[in-house]
Amino acid sequence: MAFAKSVWKLLVGIKDGLVLVFMLLFFFALYGILTARPSPAQVQAGALLLDLDGHIVEEKSRIDPFAALLSGAVPATEFDVQELVGAIDAAADDERIKAVVLDLTTFTGGGQVHMQDVGAALDRVRAAKKPVLTYAMAYTDDSMMLAAHASEVWVDPLGGAVIAGPGGSNLYFGQLLENLEVNAHVFKVGTYKSAVEPYIRDSMSEPARENAQALLGALWEEWQANVKKARPKLDLARVTQDPVSLVEASGGDLATAAMRAGMVDRIGNRVAFGERVAQLAGEDPYSSLPGAFAHTEYEPWLADNPAPVAGKAIGVITIAGTIVDGNAGPGSAGGERIARLLDEALDDDLAGLIVRVDSPGGSVTASEEIRAAIQRYRDKGTPVAVSMANLAASGGYWVSTSSDRIFAEPETITGSIGIFAVLPTFERLAAKYGVNSDGVRTTPLSGQPDLIGGLTPEVERLLQATINNGYNDFLTRVAQSRSMAPAAVDKIAQGRVWDGGTARQIGLVDQFGGLPDAAAWVAGKAGIAQGNDYHLVFLGDAETPYDNLLRTLLLTQESDTAARGQDLFAMATQRQEAALFQARDEAIRLIGYPGMQAYCLACPKPVAAPSGQALPGGWLAQVLARLN
Repeated sequence: MAFAKSVWKLLVGIKDGLVLVFMLLFFFALYGILTARPSPAQVQAGALLLDLDGHIVEEKSRIDPFAALLSGAVPATEFDVQELVGAIDAAADDERIKAVVLDLTTFTGGGQVHMQDVGAALDRVRAAKKPVLTYAMAYTDDSMMLAAHASEVWVDPLGGAVIAGPGGSNLYFGQLLENLEVNAHVFKVGTYKSAVEPYIRDSMSEPARENAQALLGALWEEWQANVKKARPKLDLARVTQDPVSLVEASGGDLATAAMRAGMVDRIGNRVAFGERVAQLAGEDPYSSLPGAFAHTEYEPWLADNPAPVAGKAIGVITIAGTIVDGNAGPGSAGGERIARLLDEALDDDLAGLIVRVDSPGGSVTASEEIRAAIQRYRDKGTPVAVSMANLAASGGYWVSTSSDRIFAEPETITGSIGIFAVLPTFERLAAKYGVNSDGVRTTPLSGQPDLIGGLTPEVERLLQATINNGYNDFLTRVAQSRSMAPAAVDKIAQGRVWDGGTARQIGLVDQFGGLPDAAAWVAGKAGIAQGNDYHLVFLGDAETPYDNLLRTLLLTQESDTAARGQDLFAMATQRQEAALFQARDEAIRLIGYPGMQAYCLACPKPVAAPSGQALPGGWLAQVLARLN
């Protein structure tokens, strides 16, 4: 017995020792990560280096650690557009910064309005007599839109530049559902409400094609005008109308073709580019590597340049991503979460409110919950302006109707005033495999909707009547907001999508402008004298130290393990792959949500950056799968 006790004590001691060792290792790692966070002391004279290895967004997504572990996928890097523009503007006025350098090698893009905002900030740097240089292995539409605003555009000798323009193919599942013997019951209002077409057709309808051609044509014209103004030497006609001949004339050398067409200024590798930056901004005193130059990275620069807080506060609520019921987000717009944020700030000392919208819409009930919360500010007498970013369509326009003024850019995608619902039933598929349903009903609605037995005619009529009523509510809200007759709204509604320029002409938008313009208008309405200070307060749950730690851990893992291709062909393939997965996810979400939706499936959306490679912790998902 004494021997057994001794062995037990030894085992307990070993266990306690191991626990102590692991705890010490954990806290040492935690200390190392926290002390490695950017600090103002890391800012040095030289260039501001913006390594944009991800996607520009209106609002960064909240990382769910459990979802990341279970999926085994590394979250994609995101850059908040307001933070990025603020960082570039700060560089224009700071004597320590001699140049702004953008590394666009792994840049995955963003919305057209965001590209324009960042490009305008780069123009302000150049107006301050500071050079802006970009480097990439390959340039595509979004990266070219930024590079056009640079004073020097560099491309790797193995790289190049190709402009594809907006457009592409959509996925249609009509024949697939027919083959699977699944019935997709569609309830909608709107000739142009094409969100339901993938479930009932195998190709695009003529009204949808007409709408898409007009919209994409307008966006393409705006893109070309922006790039041509920023870079007059670029031969856009040759690049876009006959790119194959351009490349063939250069012997298949994409980099040379890009230089001949005026898309880039210099061809050189990363070392040559770094040496050029060192001539302008100075050599790196802490590195002897070839091509090293004195620089400050993005995160330390942000920490050294916090947003100003002088003067009165104007609140900004961000509605970004799909509008959904519940507390989802950031990254998606949970109706309950956004309404709660608005109500919590209702009694704060805010001079006004700006609703920043970058959403294709979503749930009707969540959209109405957000709109009602915004209306409470107007009822209180607070001036409210809507600032539309890339997308403010369908439910994104619904939430905009409780405002005093709507600002948008010509490239904004808006409208899509319409409602639909999709409900799948499986009676044919079930019967094929011998599964049938039967029972007793006390009313025509008993047991409905029956996903196995199918919908009764009464239920179908009821659902369509509900959709009709929702559409009439939508028309009424728009009519009241825009001081138009409902019949006049109906003519420009019907689910049709509009570019910002046309939307202003038909009365859906008041004036062109971005977030600063909306802020200036709200300040004027709030009685803040011109020239007096005011600042923006973004309403939201601030990231906790835990969130910051998690983001650092996961994104550091991405930079260590990701192996994305960097040449033109790899980038194009990865972008199409991401677009395919995005279309798949949208289709699953839409058919899996049984409620009324005000969502614009036809709206061109920025293709989300692809996730990095699997986390080492992917084993957890495999273990759980086996346990289940």
